[in-house]
Amino acid sequence: MSEDSSRKNRGESSGDDNESFHGLFSPTDAERRAGIQGLRIEQEDLTPAQARRREARRRQALITATIIFVIGLVTTLAIVGPRTGLFEAKDYHGDGNGKSVSIEVGQGDTNATVGQQLEQKGVVANSEKFVSTMEEKANGKFIQPGTFELQQHMSSEAAMNSLTGSGSAKHYVAINQNLRKDEAFDALSKGTGINVSDFKELDKDPGQFGIPSQFNSLEGFLHPGEYRFKSDASAKDVIQEMVDKTKKDLKDAGVDSDDEIFHTVTVASILEFEATPHDYKAVAGAIDNRVDNPGGETQGFLQSDATVAYGLGKKTYQISDDQKRDASNKYNTFANKGLPIGPIGSPAADAIKAAAHPDHNDYYYWVTVNLDTGETKFAKTYEEHQKNVEEYDQWCSDHSGKCS
Repeated sequence: MSEDSSRKNRGESSGDDNESFHGLFSPTDAERRAGIQGLRIEQEDLTPAQARRREARRRQALITATIIFVIGLVTTLAIVGPRTGLFEAKDYHGDGNGKSVSIEVGQGDTNATVGQQLEQKGVVANSEKFVSTMEEKANGKFIQPGTFELQQHMSSEAAMNSLTGSGSAKHYVAINQNLRKDEAFDALSKGTGINVSDFKELDKDPGQFGIPSQFNSLEGFLHPGEYRFKSDASAKDVIQEMVDKTKKDLKDAGVDSDDEIFHTVTVASILEFEATPHDYKAVAGAIDNRVDNPGGETQGFLQSDATVAYGLGKKTYQISDDQKRDASNKYNTFANKGLPIGPIGSPAADAIKAAAHPDHNDYYYWVTVNLDTGETKFAKTYEEHQKNVEEYDQWCSDHSGKCS
């Protein structure tokens, strides 16, 4: 049977027009006799304008449906997200990004208080996560008061380990120049959380740190500077680190023997209270002139206001005549010849170098005539010195409260 006759039997047209499409779905004669009607397909004839309008309506419906879907999705996330913590960074990973952050933990601070500070400073991602980590993994360890140096973007567990002594956190302490030992002990206690009494107990036996027997306390060896002590460091560990820094400065300055160490550290401590760095070496030379020449005009008396004030437990430039005559004050260099019985502070490297290598000059007197600028004037005789003292007194008169 030919292809055309087959089409005719199915009711198809042999043409290429639309009728051929309908003929594909028309039943054959046998199917009609069997009652099969086939598929009826109607084709709607549209003008080009009608087709464009229909396409526009279809596109608009799709856009509307998309907008409704997006609004619904956003609304759902806005309601459900905060409740489920969907958008919260629950935790960082690792030990931090290398950027240091100081954390202050006070006496009585709770884990929640610490956690809030950690989150605010970017150390942990979520304070609640930090608290839950402490509850689950601290194993009975507590965060001690002190100043800790951590890093930003630490995991809660890494922050916990650091703060409880098993991680990388450091206690940050700054010891300023001109601090006396009790002031240094207070700063150390605040920064490390170690009780002040522990440092004062160590102060009774400076020899345990390799300090020469001429020294009766740790004064002179609590080296100024910035420290980052291990969070589990003991009071003895802390003091040893500071003493070792002073020993290094002495070694660098070529000071070896115990007598030289006593002289250098004591003179250096006086320099930091009596002079500015610019005049350290000149004042050190004048101090040696006084101490080494008991037959000279000053008869071996150092006559330093700073040493008398130390013995009185005060910080003042005003020393009365009665206080200058009190020989029971072993730091009174007006009533007792030579150097005081020990340092009056803990000097830094510059003062130690100046004391070890002073200027060789003819001065026996010096006075700072301007406490704001540190201007110091030197004299060889007492008569010359008195003129400088008058200048100092006038400055004090012109600047009420500056010299008290």
